[in-house]
Amino acid sequence: MSVDLNLVDTLRERANVSYEEAVDALEKNNNDLVGALIYLEKINKIKDNHQETKERNNIWDKIKNIINKGNKSKFIILKNDTTVLSIPLTLAVIITIFAPYITLLALLIAIITNHKIKIKKDNGEDSKANAVMDNVSNSINNVTCKIKEEF
Repeated sequence: MSVDLNLVDTLRERANVSYEEAVDALEKNNNDLVGALIYLEKINKIKDNHQETKERNNIWDKIKNIINKGNKSKFIILKNDTTVLSIPLTLAVIITIFAPYITLLALLIAIITNHKIKIKKDNGEDSKANAVMDNVSNSINNVTCKIKEEF
């Protein structure tokens, strides 16, 4: 029996199967496209490319969302309630990734010199991490005050 080449192309496109699998399915189903699709489905030959694309897009959407939130949130360093530095949180993370030692040293110096470090969310409220950073800052300030008193 001859198989219609247009049907083979259509079946290959829809079911994502090889040429040989498409011809075999059409021959077994008398050139019936729907029957061939059902046959391929029953023997688990249909490959779904859409699921992989959806998962890949979903991951990219999550990454974009995180970056967008980071761009709207601010990393702020304050001295006596005056803003010394205010940059997007995403930029602060990128700087930390590429220059971790410099970033750590700068933060340590900022805390020792009584600067406050804050993270403001995109809606203007403080991050929960601010309480931890305030405790660290207060503890270091207490230590530096005691050291100054001794000298």
